[in-house]
Amino acid sequence: MTDQRSFGPSIWAASDGRAGNASQVRAIVNALTETQRWMRIAHINGEGHRADPLELHPRPPCTWLPSSAWIWPKLALPAEERQALSAPWPTLMIAAGRRSAPFTAKVREWSAGQTLCIQILDPRMSPSAFDMLVTPAHDELEGDNVIRTAGSPSYFSSDAIEEAGLAFADLADERGKSCIIVLGGDSKTHKFTPAAAERLAATLRQLAGEGWRLRITTSRRTPAHAIAVVKGIADEVGARIWTGPEDGPNPYLAWLIFSDAAIVTEDSANMLSDAAYHGLPVHIARLSGRSAKFDRLHQSLIDRGAARWLGETLESWSYEPLREADRVADAIVEALLKRHPQPAMPPAGDDTVIAPDWL
Repeated sequence: MTDQRSFGPSIWAASDGRAGNASQVRAIVNALTETQRWMRIAHINGEGHRADPLELHPRPPCTWLPSSAWIWPKLALPAEERQALSAPWPTLMIAAGRRSAPFTAKVREWSAGQTLCIQILDPRMSPSAFDMLVTPAHDELEGDNVIRTAGSPSYFSSDAIEEAGLAFADLADERGKSCIIVLGGDSKTHKFTPAAAERLAATLRQLAGEGWRLRITTSRRTPAHAIAVVKGIADEVGARIWTGPEDGPNPYLAWLIFSDAAIVTEDSANMLSDAAYHGLPVHIARLSGRSAKFDRLHQSLIDRGAARWLGETLESWSYEPLREADRVADAIVEALLKRHPQPAMPPAGDDTVIAPDWL
């Protein structure tokens, strides 16, 4: 749905449809629209606003080439997606994923630089193609317009936290030795092998014996054999488990709020960062496989004091919660204010300004 004008800046939120990429865009947009930030930029009257996120699905042969070599990227899109990339151009475009990057760069060009274009994750093209590039520090990209984050830019609004707390209020009585276990799965770099599942199951069995309340949640990438193993453990030790809508409302945020520690598999920057957002002691569970990039991610979280490798038991410690989406949103606000300065307020005593009657 397209609104011709918006109250405040108009936004296009775009990704290649991959859940992890879309969630990072959503996190930054939500942080940007937090009331105190939005009030600072509400004077900007944008056009071309899209209430719904854009999913861009370019097709071969473009996708066989480096992003920087896409000369006519629109031609790689299905007709309906091609039509979506047209004027009026928004105040701001925020996109994530390598396959969305050529379109973000082109919107900057097509709008004659009027759209502030933000790209998240390594675009595999020059940072100069964008107004701002947001990448995790473990990607090791540098540039004057590059913001390097520790992990992923997770964000949970105060309203969402309050709603989750109310919906699962019974969990508040279970604080103290409560642990959320967040399971990823197979990826390009890691595999959730049967051996890894059995190793984790043995640890969970031991933790339950030590009195820990376990709350297990899986993802779309968690393989069936691993789900079967953790379901068996949940039945055995009386743990809570959520594997999909068939298990009822998703308790993920509530479990993050009302837990005292987290175990997160090593394969997902987003899931590790979600736990760190809430300041939980994050215990990283090993899978099979290695990646130099993920090694750097894990070490960066360990260096920040947010994470440690999972051992035979759980440890407790504290650190400053990881709030990278807020940091990025603040940078976007400052960039918008440079382009669209706030209007001057009338001088004190000006009778055109009427004080509210409750003062």
